[in-house]
Amino acid sequence: GSAMALPWLVAVELLLYGGCFICGIIAASSVTVTQGEFSGQCVLWGSVRWANPVVPLCCRGSSRASVCCAVLCCALLIQLCCIVLCCAGLIQLCRCVAGESLWMTVSLAVCAVFLFFLLVTGCILRIGRDRLCQSALKDSGIHSCQEAEGKNWASPYTGQHFYSNLHTAETSVWVNFFLWVLVFALLVIQKKRGSEFSPLSAGDPEWSTSEADPIFPRPS
Repeated sequence: GSAMALPWLVAVELLLYGGCFICGIIAASSVTVTQGEFSGQCVLWGSVRWANPVVPLCCRGSSRASVCCAVLCCALLIQLCCIVLCCAGLIQLCRCVAGESLWMTVSLAVCAVFLFFLLVTGCILRIGRDRLCQSALKDSGIHSCQEAEGKNWASPYTGQHFYSNLHTAETSVWVNFFLWVLVFALLVIQKKRGSEFSPLSAGDPEWSTSEADPIFPRPS
């Protein structure tokens, strides 16, 4: 029946949380590695200047560390929340019961907040990466950021993978966004099914007095 479908929905939800957790790890590690290639600087919205045809240099400084910190904090927060939601989902799955209405409402609110954070983070990575690429291509004679990765970088910078890492981080964020959309949809379905199969109380209009009265006669 429909009530038996709830454990399967929870199982799918747990798989989605696992995917979100992995995407968070990939995004955070990719941004961290990129910072390491540029001596800990956040190069989103940064710029690269070519001192000569073969040696590019980071110039005009980098963007504020808070930009990369926001990306990392978002990924970390989602990972921690995935662990909490997975534990709650496992308890729910083992007990084969529908989630409490209040808990489902809180989960939906958290999911909506994460969708907003991921949308902002994805835009930060996309725009920041494009700004960096535009500066790398300007007056350089090259036609793509992938080609810039293969050039020699002035010490202490080693940007051989700056574009690939930032592209991987952005892709992970958008995949994470899509997974949370699926999580949101599953939570809505579970909340709806849970309300359909909640037990009736004596005050509900669906309570049949014709069946209850012979056993528990109402006082006049």
